[in-house]
Amino acid sequence: MAGAIIENMSTKKLVIMGVILLLFQAVAFIVGGLMEDGAIATIDVGLAYRDDTVSDWTEMAHSFEQRKLSCNFTTAKTFENEGRYYNCDPLPFMELGSVSHKYYLVNIRLPVNERKKVNVGIGEIKDIHLVSIHQNGGFTKVWFAMKTFLALSILIIMIWYWRRITLMRRPPVLLEKVILALGISMTFINIPVEWFSVGFNWTWMLLFGDIRQGIFYSMLLSFWIIFCGEHLMDQTARNRFSIYWKQVGPIVFGSFCLFIFDMCERGVQLTNPFYSIWASDVGTELAMAFIIVAGICACLYFLFLCFMVFQVFRNISGKRTSLPAMSKARRLHYEGLIFRFKFLMLVTLTCAAMTVIFFIISQVYEGHWHWGDYTVQVNSAFFTGIYGMWNLYVFAIMFLYAPSHKRYGDEQSSGDTGANSGEEIQLTTTITHVDGPTEIYKMTGKEAQE
Repeated sequence: MAGAIIENMSTKKLVIMGVILLLFQAVAFIVGGLMEDGAIATIDVGLAYRDDTVSDWTEMAHSFEQRKLSCNFTTAKTFENEGRYYNCDPLPFMELGSVSHKYYLVNIRLPVNERKKVNVGIGEIKDIHLVSIHQNGGFTKVWFAMKTFLALSILIIMIWYWRRITLMRRPPVLLEKVILALGISMTFINIPVEWFSVGFNWTWMLLFGDIRQGIFYSMLLSFWIIFCGEHLMDQTARNRFSIYWKQVGPIVFGSFCLFIFDMCERGVQLTNPFYSIWASDVGTELAMAFIIVAGICACLYFLFLCFMVFQVFRNISGKRTSLPAMSKARRLHYEGLIFRFKFLMLVTLTCAAMTVIFFIISQVYEGHWHWGDYTVQVNSAFFTGIYGMWNLYVFAIMFLYAPSHKRYGDEQSSGDTGANSGEEIQLTTTITHVDGPTEIYKMTGKEAQE
């Protein structure tokens, strides 16, 4: 039996939300006790905790697990090399979503039963090396502060945005409702519930975090489809969610598949932290297939979004043919609107590209210990950078598409005087009638009047 005491510094530093992922390996070569190909190691493992050095240990989990050994012996199997270690791939051992206690005790036992062929043909176990992957205190401080600040910022701008919408004389259009839903999903992922893990042993934090991120992914991808589509449709086809079911449906289905895949591992780990979907050949193949299919689908989505953005640009370019017939002030006003809108679409495309890259890398990173010699590392700067980019993008969308408090729109269309004053109107120019939230939104409709 092997035992290891892990000290958690959560009472001394802010190291609380870290994931503890342990991997182990150590098998020695011995003549007469060769390791069989595809050998299975059966381990009797237990996990306990305590918060001081005098209290009794309290058991958290206990399980019998099997791990398939993948080892190579790089030298000749002779008496001279007896005692040398095999070169083995690390094996997933345990994963905790919350480490709220100070001390953890891990007990590992390898029972032998020759009649049932339990732990027979696995070589001689000389030692066990545990590798711990956790979230350090410096990153945790930055992460908590960032989430707290951004949660308040997005919540305030979302309330301000919807108040502007409700002050309009027309009902909200589909695009405005989707922007509000995007803000709600961003606020949901921003809520710093991790603060509660300081005093509560919430083992479901990893699963809850994955669910929040999945909801945001589905909302963000659906928003981009509707955002581009509403600037392509004519006035009769706009403002109807039903016309997007062919595009939004696969996104929702894919998000549901992500949830099912996550529940296959995270759900079981709520009661058994030693469970891993990578422990079996079937689970490994399914997980690898899912990661590959998810990456391909993400790339196809980005290509489709690029096509939609190209269609929007072509639609706007067609509308520019009517600009020379306008007065100079009005023409400059619309050229400025078109330039700013194209810039926003390019920012959207950049944000989508970074999101797809982050999604693929994060899926690979989830199983990078299981890819043999191929590893992918995601540093904290990239992780926090993508998270900040999402918040900044959502903030900008709600700010730019919030109706102005100034009474533009119908008054300005009555004459050149209004057109001249329109040079100072920003992208958020209010359309006080039923056409939509911005002048670009109105102008891109195929039946809209210039």
